[in-house]
Amino acid sequence: MVTNALYDATVAHVRRIDPPRSFAHRVYLWLVDLDAPPELPGWLRPFARFDSRDHFAAGDPRGIREKLDAWLAERGVDLRGGRVVMLAAARVLGYVFNPISVYWCHDPDGRLACVVAEVHNTYGGRHAYLLHPGEDGRARADKEFYVSPFQRMDGEYRMHLPRPEALLALTVALHQDGTTPLVATLRGVRRPVNPRWLARLVLGRPLLPQRVSALIRRHGVALWLRKAALTPRTPQNAGGQLHG
Repeated sequence: MVTNALYDATVAHVRRIDPPRSFAHRVYLWLVDLDAPPELPGWLRPFARFDSRDHFAAGDPRGIREKLDAWLAERGVDLRGGRVVMLAAARVLGYVFNPISVYWCHDPDGRLACVVAEVHNTYGGRHAYLLHPGEDGRARADKEFYVSPFQRMDGEYRMHLPRPEALLALTVALHQDGTTPLVATLRGVRRPVNPRWLARLVLGRPLLPQRVSALIRRHGVALWLRKAALTPRTPQNAGGQLHG
């Protein structure tokens, strides 16, 4: 698998319950080797920065890889120094919002040991799921984290998280009571990490993290105006700096 790549991608959500709603937005994401991140010229760094405060416990000063290893160790997983690649958005002018970051974690022989899906909500909460996908990249996890006031807290996520190659193709579907009220997909094409491609994506989708955050709120307002059922946020389901 290639590391340190850009993905020119489209994220899409389909809500299948009343009131139905769907959307698709163009984004770009990074695939980053946590032990050997890309080196960029100084003028591009404000548009592509990875800050450990944006992942796992915000108050923990350690790097992303160290925090991930510590989180895995608490759950009995030791990668023994194996490679980890992270799919995530980078900070742009000091701001980032990652609805989901995915970590493919390998053992020293290069075999996939596990996958971690770290989810953020717009309230500042974050939660990580430890997954053990099969050979087909599919995994399941009980829903444990408040993502949206328009989703119930019960149910199960069924995820398809194959390791990104030339194409990126991820799916997360929420299943509840024999139905699938929400399906989210991420599809993309790999691009090289170089100043030309990064500048092209930054200019073509300016202030992308800020825009993603604003769009999520816009879609929430649209559902509220259509009187979608609400699930209250409580201290037990809201998430903190990290739960999971």
